[in-house]
Amino acid sequence: MKVITLFLLATLVSCITTKNDPMETTLLIDDQPFSIDLNNPIDISLAVKNNAGVGAWYIDQPKITHVEVDGYVGKVSMGGSTNFNDVFFNPHSHGTHTECIGHITEEFHSVNKALDKSFFTAQLITVTPESRDGDQVITAAMFEDLDKVDAVIIRTLPNTDDKKSKNYSNTNPPYLMEEVMLRFRESGTQHVLIDLPSVDKERDNGALLAHKAFWDFDGNQRLNATITELIYVPSAVADGKYILDLQVAPIENDAAPSRPILYAIKS
Repeated sequence: MKVITLFLLATLVSCITTKNDPMETTLLIDDQPFSIDLNNPIDISLAVKNNAGVGAWYIDQPKITHVEVDGYVGKVSMGGSTNFNDVFFNPHSHGTHTECIGHITEEFHSVNKALDKSFFTAQLITVTPESRDGDQVITAAMFEDLDKVDAVIIRTLPNTDDKKSKNYSNTNPPYLMEEVMLRFRESGTQHVLIDLPSVDKERDNGALLAHKAFWDFDGNQRLNATITELIYVPSAVADGKYILDLQVAPIENDAAPSRPILYAIKS
C-alpha cells in the first residue's frame, strides 16, 4: 500500500506545472509522433477590435457596443449589472478568418463543417513578392523547399507591425499566382494560411483564380480544404515545420473568425 501511495504522489507532483514550465505532449499525426510544448503556443491570429484593427474590402471598421433595451444598460460603468455587447463585423474583412469553398459556390457550404480535426503538420515559408505588371505577386518558384505537410503558412516581406492595423482597401496588396495554389493542391496541402486579405488580386473582375485552383472548383471540389487570411507571424518565428492548431469559431457561414496557433516540434 505504501509503495502505491508513493507512486501516486510522485505521479501527481510530476503533473503539476507552473505557467512557464514545459508541458510536453506527443501527438500522433498520420501515424507519425510529434512532441510539442503546450505551454509555448505561438498565436498568429489578429483579433476583431472595436473601431480598430486590420481591415479590408471597403467596409467600415467593426463595432462593439453595449446593448440598451427596456431600461437595461449592458455596461457596468454606466450602471448596468453586466457588460453585454453586440458585435458587428465581417469575417472576411476584420481580423484573422478561415474560409471554405462555400465562399465561391452557389450552394451553401459551411466552414463549421470543413474541419473534422484541428491539429495539422505545417510549414512556415517566408517570401518576398516580386513586381510584375504593376502588381506584387507570389510565384510557385518561391516554394521550391515545400515539404509534405497538411498546411502551408505564408509570411510576406516586409513583415512590419502595420499588418496588425492596416486597412488594405484600395491598396492592391500582393497576391498568389494561380500556379502556387495549383501546386499546393497537387502536393496534398489541405490548408493555406497567409498574412494578406486574400490569396487573389484585390480587383480581378471575379476571376478568383487562386481560390478556384486550390479548391478544384471546376473538378473534384475539396470541401475539407480551407484558406485562412489576415494572419500575422512575428518576425522572431523562424521558417520551418510546426504543428498547427487551427481553431475556427463555430458559425454556420462560408467563413468565420479563427485562431491559428503554432507549436514548435520538439522531436
